[in-house]
Amino acid sequence: MSLSIQASALAHIPDWALRQRHLISVMNEAAPLYQQRYTRADGTFIWREEWPGMDGSDDAYESYHNWPLFYALGGSADLHERSRFLWDAITRQFTGYGQVWREFDGYYDWMHHGESSIYFYYFGLADPNRQRDRARALRFASFYMDEELDLTHPELGHVRKHIPGNWDTEKRMIRSPINGSRGSRFETTAADWATHRWVLREYPIPFDDLDIPTQMEPWRRGESVLKADWNDDSVFAVILNAMNERMMRCDVPLNLTSTSLITNAFLYTGDDRYRRWVVDYLESWADRIAANNGLCPDNVGPTGGIGETMGGKWWGGYYGWRWPHGFMTIIEPLTIAAMNATLLTGDMSYLDIPRGQLDYLINLGREEEGRLLVPYRHTDEGWTAWRPMEPKHASQIWYMSQDPRDKARVDALPETRTDWLTVHPGRSKGDDLHFGPWYCYIDGRNPDYPRRILEEQYAEVLRRMDKIRADDGNPEDWDVHHWQNVNPVHTEGLVQLTCGGPQIIYHGGLLHVRLRYFDALERRPGLPADVAALVPALDAESVTVELINTNPSHERRLIVQAGAFGEHDFTSVELGNGETQAVDGKHFEVALPPGRSIRMKMGIARYVNTPSYAQPV
Repeated sequence: MSLSIQASALAHIPDWALRQRHLISVMNEAAPLYQQRYTRADGTFIWREEWPGMDGSDDAYESYHNWPLFYALGGSADLHERSRFLWDAITRQFTGYGQVWREFDGYYDWMHHGESSIYFYYFGLADPNRQRDRARALRFASFYMDEELDLTHPELGHVRKHIPGNWDTEKRMIRSPINGSRGSRFETTAADWATHRWVLREYPIPFDDLDIPTQMEPWRRGESVLKADWNDDSVFAVILNAMNERMMRCDVPLNLTSTSLITNAFLYTGDDRYRRWVVDYLESWADRIAANNGLCPDNVGPTGGIGETMGGKWWGGYYGWRWPHGFMTIIEPLTIAAMNATLLTGDMSYLDIPRGQLDYLINLGREEEGRLLVPYRHTDEGWTAWRPMEPKHASQIWYMSQDPRDKARVDALPETRTDWLTVHPGRSKGDDLHFGPWYCYIDGRNPDYPRRILEEQYAEVLRRMDKIRADDGNPEDWDVHHWQNVNPVHTEGLVQLTCGGPQIIYHGGLLHVRLRYFDALERRPGLPADVAALVPALDAESVTVELINTNPSHERRLIVQAGAFGEHDFTSVELGNGETQAVDGKHFEVALPPGRSIRMKMGIARYVNTPSYAQPV
């Protein structure tokens, strides 16, 4: 370590530091109680004996997805080991149910693959030296890079079967929106949809020209949409046949979320073929956008043509423009993939790809009562589902780029000037409810945010533990989301305050933050015991942090890293007394004697290093 800095200021321990350490402590205590309540001795959920269809394993993995991240931030080592034990248990349980094959979903879409995979990605941040994880990462990547898959089961080595893989090298495309460890699925069955036809009954019908009974019904935000009864077998048979004919042989934007799976393999190995695959796949979609007059199509047919199975329509694909989520499932995978490409190459121009889609919709927008409304969906009748544009996608691009033009785009959205100052109670499914108030804290409009977010996340732990204690229902009656709704571990506030970055894009993104920490004495990732950290300011060339040792008796030593994956370099460290020291590297060490604090402004050169899970301890 080229530089070691000694803190000297006797700390006046601020409220946020005590709240931060207390939140870490209570989550360390609450998580094992949650596990005890809902799992058997072998770690499997106390639940039903059978679960049909292709849905569900993602929700099980989501129930603990942030535990290894919590450890990487400073949570207990015990919780880290529990998280690995529980990942194995979920994998066994849902292999038994039939969803998982070779430790990865046999087939499903990348909305759900993305949700389940973030748990696995966090293991690389927690401990990249586990060989089983590395082997899994390379195997999972091979499902999407190899043109032929070997379906040999690890326990049935004498049974060999080879099938076409998910990737078509010539067309630079994934062959179907339903894909996984069993390859691409070109025809789904009624059994595949068994557990969630009732959900789809509440969605708009996928196509307008089907010969089935339909009815116009109220939907979200006062809209009315055309619906059909998916629970009627004769109706469902027509819908399913049309989906198989029109959707299942297409590549879709949602598949771009798979770039995180391939980037994960790169972070373990540094093998350039993974980098090339991510860039090539993203650029193939950039070519399709250019061919569609600057707007991302939502379906590309088996020979690579836009609208090939949709009668020439660029809309109508699986999780595409006319799907209930609409724009969200176009912009999120584009943003995830562009951020992955930027991480791997240092080339910020890849962010132009999602930027273009944001600007396209903004240009279509109209103002009503002081709000900018943009169309989230496109059907045969044209643009529809006019809603305020959610600023979070534009904000993720701003965070990575630090480009003033990206900030101007965010600040021009009316929601950033009103609702974004509010710390809402509770947490969202993705633990990403509070990007707005954190953004306003970083730009100086919300100075009390650290106290408020730590206070609210502690209150949410208490609420969830109350629910757990009162949860005396019959597990046979629980749906597959039951456990994730009471997970008492929350990482959003810790990521924002300590690492100076937002929570991930939930449906499969990677962690993009300015700082990470490692305990130099315990030789593990995360803040050392008793140490609190706060990033109050950052820009394109610097980041400021305050570190406090709240312990009155023991020194703590930590290593500060530039970037989640060491992708940045520090160039200087300016101390609170005005002294500046030169740094040339991605790490330096800080010694914190008992009760001491230090405030540092670090110069930073961003995206100059090859990113890696490798740790300095």
